[in-house]
This record gives sequence, structure tokens and C-alpha cells, in this order.
Amino acid sequence: MNKAVLHTLSLLAVALGLHAGLAIAQDTAPPGAEAAVANAQSGFEILHGKWVRPDGGYVITIKRIEANGKLDAAYANPRLLPFSKAVASRDGKTIKVFLELQAGGYNGSTYTLVYDPARDILKGAYFQAVAQQKYDIYFERTRP
Repeated sequence: MNKAVLHTLSLLAVALGLHAGLAIAQDTAPPGAEAAVANAQSGFEILHGKWVRPDGGYVITIKRIEANGKLDAAYANPRLLPFSKAVASRDGKTIKVFLELQAGGYNGSTYTLVYDPARDILKGAYFQAVAQQKYDIYFERTRP
């Protein structure tokens, strides 16, 4: 493990209040620490939470994001459905999200979204596979 990664892990540990009793020696780090650093560096953590589509009340819940961009996410309309594919990626500074449904009559319908940090929304297109129609849509973050 290089010195920059060790330094980042140390800063992350302190920021998380884990500095007491946490030793980061060369080539060792707490379980999951490298994934946490990679996720923080990717910027994907901004996607965590519930997002609602105001034109219909559809909800995307993003529970967890792996360092490789794989999302633990679900869709509610209003019944909860799993995504068959849910992934975040980066194109320069732009965070992209691709979600695919195969359950509940959606049969390959997809969301292709981009995170807009200025408005704190996910915006893009919904492809309704059954009707073969594409719609411009956006999701707003729900606030507790």
C-alpha cells in the first residue's frame, strides 16, 4: 500500500472518529477501509438515500455503493422492485447512474441518469421498454 493511500486512510479514520485504538501499519488497514477510500474518491457516496420522481411518486432507494460503482438499490412504484442492474460510473467530473428493471412488467425498462450537483437531482431519461417510449425525467432527493 503506498504512502498516499495510508495517509488517506489515516485521515478517513480520524474523520470517522476511529482514531482511538486504530493502527494503520504499512500493508495493513481495517477491513473495508480501501473500499471506503475508493468510494469517497469516486464521489459516488453523494448518491446514497431516497430519490423521488415528482411526476409520479416513483422512488429509487440507494442503500450502498461499492467502490466499483455497483449499487445496492431498489425501485418503488409503489410496490418495491429490485433492479436487475444498478451501477454508477464517472465520465470526468460527471457521475452517471444506470438502472434496469426486469420485474413487475417492466421487462427491460431503464433509467439513464446524471447527477446534477447544483440542483441535487438525478436527471436523464426513462426508457419504457414495453411501450418502446423514452421520457425526460428527474428525481429529487427526499429530505428526512
